[in-house]
Amino acid sequence: MIERFPFPFRADTFRYGTNVERARTPVRTEAGSWGSALIDVDAGYRTELAERARILAADPGRLTVRPSAGPACWDAMVTVLRELSVSRSDVMRLDVAGERYRWRNDLLGVDVSFREGDALPGGPLGFLGSQIQDDIVLLDQREGALWMEAGLVTFAAGWSVAFDVGMTFTEIHGPVPRVHEDGVVARAERFLMRLQPGDEYRRTNWSVTLDGWLDQSTEAYPAWGPVRSAAGSLAGDELARRLCLRVEVQHLIRLGHSGAILFLIRTYLASLAEIATVPAWRRRFGRVLAELPDDMASYKGLAPFRDAAVRWLLPSSPAARDAGE
Repeated sequence: MIERFPFPFRADTFRYGTNVERARTPVRTEAGSWGSALIDVDAGYRTELAERARILAADPGRLTVRPSAGPACWDAMVTVLRELSVSRSDVMRLDVAGERYRWRNDLLGVDVSFREGDALPGGPLGFLGSQIQDDIVLLDQREGALWMEAGLVTFAAGWSVAFDVGMTFTEIHGPVPRVHEDGVVARAERFLMRLQPGDEYRRTNWSVTLDGWLDQSTEAYPAWGPVRSAAGSLAGDELARRLCLRVEVQHLIRLGHSGAILFLIRTYLASLAEIATVPAWRRRFGRVLAELPDDMASYKGLAPFRDAAVRWLLPSSPAARDAGE
């Protein structure tokens, strides 16, 4: 629903930054609001979880856990299930009796009891990923740096969880243009390492995709890459229908027991046509695209579509006329 879409732009220009704010703070937009909850369960819940299950069945490597990450995975699972038990108590409940947990999810018909260390489908991280729409990443802090220790990521945008697990925070962000020269990665890492147990923050990230593709991982490139390459001539209303603004709401949480940092990455999609139903968004997104530097436009997958998108979003503006030259 466009009313709950996390439109990410607060100015007519965009540059990389940490853009971190406290979690659970509602953000009012021209269409509605978003951000009041840590975990968002919306109308796409069953569909997206079914898509995750399909991807994992075809490529189990999307769930990767280093041997040392076991305690952090259990910590993450219990923390998030407890959160859902509070925020969605109408349909989800976590009961605790001593060392035994019982999790019930009426939306999925799940009723399971376990103790920490018990065998769960996919382990604790895999089980958690079957209950929430977010992708999940765990970072460990050691040797003065952050290291990716585990992840369940089925809806990546241009990266591979299997490749990145075991890397440092700096190495993971190596391909992103401008963030190293501008010091964004170093500042973000210092901020994360200062988080205290229980601290909760969030940030947004954005790119574009075609036809509602959630899985734009490097593993899935043979499926989505040729579609993108063949769509460079799209324009007009067909472009507006097929090209989607892809927004990630990333929650950053310092877990209380393990001390790990939990990244929850929830992906939302809205087509240009949907964006245009909110006139202020149409103008702002068009201006952002028109001004965006070429290297950033290329990294975000915009290069083949940018000019046509600007012309459609801002049909009478100088920026659109310049883009068409």
